[in-house]
Amino acid sequence: MSDASYRDAIFSTPLDRVASFSFDERVVACFPDMIRRSVPGYGQILGMLGVIAARHLRHGAHVYDLGCSLGAVGLALAGRLPPEAFTLTGLDLSPAMVERARTTFAEECPDHAIEVVEGDIRHVDYRTSGMIVLNFTLQFLPPQDRDAVIAKLYEALEPGGVLVLSEKIVAADEEENAWLVERYHDFKRANGYSELEISQKRTALENVLIPDTLEAHHARLARAGFPRSHTWFQYLNFASLIAFKD
Repeated sequence: MSDASYRDAIFSTPLDRVASFSFDERVVACFPDMIRRSVPGYGQILGMLGVIAARHLRHGAHVYDLGCSLGAVGLALAGRLPPEAFTLTGLDLSPAMVERARTTFAEECPDHAIEVVEGDIRHVDYRTSGMIVLNFTLQFLPPQDRDAVIAKLYEALEPGGVLVLSEKIVAADEEENAWLVERYHDFKRANGYSELEISQKRTALENVLIPDTLEAHHARLARAGFPRSHTWFQYLNFASLIAFKD
């Protein structure tokens, strides 16, 4: 985003009190810039989702994008697959995100069968699907709710279906984790964030974004019933996993 009005400057001025992070109108306005400068590898993950769908998604199957934000997953699939190849439901808790995503899909890929629904991924009666994507979504749920959600998604997948789970992670080894966090902050500095922005964003996300280890994610997938899962991408303390249902 070259227009300065779309630049992420939410935490650029000192705040007397840093409120908990939420996906409100301010975040929606600068979200593409925020993601580009804050999530290492986000573009690469999106680029591969269409490739993964082309390889693993049954022709005509349904796809869920849970925590769809502005609809980047749907756009990635629509850019790779023809309209008849899939249908997609995006789900997000933020009304502002839902409204913007609906507009984007109508403008960018009107021939694809994509709908966006406002709702909580914990309280959905899922339809049978060939692919489910959670791109940096599970980390915002209370830890005690995560097992039940993944188990529910396993049940919703058709045989041969895949679940793609992208998350910020924490390393089990303290020294390794400290190094990853330090380099992540270097990544943000290199992308133009100030020390104040890094510090205030970190405070805003405390107890809102609670990361798991890669081992915890794979164990959760196994408990849900997935016979195998792989970490197919990692960039610093951000990773993406794929789980297969036989």
